[in-house]
Amino acid sequence: MLTLFFVPLIIVNTGIVTSPFMLFAMYILAAFGMSGIGMGVMHDAIHGAYSKNRKINKYMGYTMNLIGANASIWKIQHNVLHHTYTNIEDSDDDINAPFFLRFSPHAKRYKVHRFQHLYIWFFYGLSTLSWITVKDFVRMYRYRKMGFFGSKTEYRKEIAKVIAWKLLYYSYVLVLPMIMVPLAPWMILLAFVVMHFITGLAITTVFQTAHVMPSTAFPLPDENGIIASDWFIHQLATTSNFSPKSRFFSWLIGGLNFQIEHHLLPNICHVHYKKLSKIVAETAKEYGIPYHTKRTFVEAIWDHVKMLRQLGRMEMVPVPQSKSQMPVK
Repeated sequence: MLTLFFVPLIIVNTGIVTSPFMLFAMYILAAFGMSGIGMGVMHDAIHGAYSKNRKINKYMGYTMNLIGANASIWKIQHNVLHHTYTNIEDSDDDINAPFFLRFSPHAKRYKVHRFQHLYIWFFYGLSTLSWITVKDFVRMYRYRKMGFFGSKTEYRKEIAKVIAWKLLYYSYVLVLPMIMVPLAPWMILLAFVVMHFITGLAITTVFQTAHVMPSTAFPLPDENGIIASDWFIHQLATTSNFSPKSRFFSWLIGGLNFQIEHHLLPNICHVHYKKLSKIVAETAKEYGIPYHTKRTFVEAIWDHVKMLRQLGRMEMVPVPQSKSQMPVK
């Protein structure tokens, strides 16, 4: 996946690409590589699952920085908040959406949500563009308030690192191509946007079809901020698998079709999920615990659409005001 991302960009930056067709072909190929890095390489690495060697995991985690995002911010958002408080309103950042999107029955409903199942795909496509420009900085500011940065100095150093990595990224995916390719700058910019739209649509659809589904639960904490169920049962209740029999598809998306196994055992490399899924499914059945799975990815997307449509019509189920924000540190 690293090769699929970097080789097309190297070809572009050598200046041998002279036609719009070749330009867009290279950026589209890079989009598939970027998606693979996001769903497979960096995802395993930041969970400490890519290798037994911590240094290798650390360095491979930096591949996220090489595609414009930031490994440190992702680790807080994904490893800490999403994996700990899956599908819990105000605590799981994966369902904390801007006002025009609604991913939880406990989020406020607006009239525009009636149509979100139609327009949401456009915003899924913009997700990584938002990520590499604004979202990382917004999250850093919020995570500082939540106590994830010990001091102002640590926070400022992290901001400097984020800016430096992003400048490096923009230099080889946007600035250098504008210098080397004998085409209009707006065309380079458009190819860049297309690359990110494909990546954003792919990654966000894969992640959201694992949790925002008619079959998954959206638990609420009690007045003391406590979730009633056991953490393992909570992960099974809030997560769904799809396309479990397709080895190629599983390889393509870094094993994220086995999200249940990933949530239960996040430090295990995705290549083992298929075998583990049989054990997990049998154990869940033995103890009468739900094990959600869809036969194909298309079926999962269709159910996701149904859920989005349902969320656009159902009234809000209030979160207990006193303890709506779960503790994070």
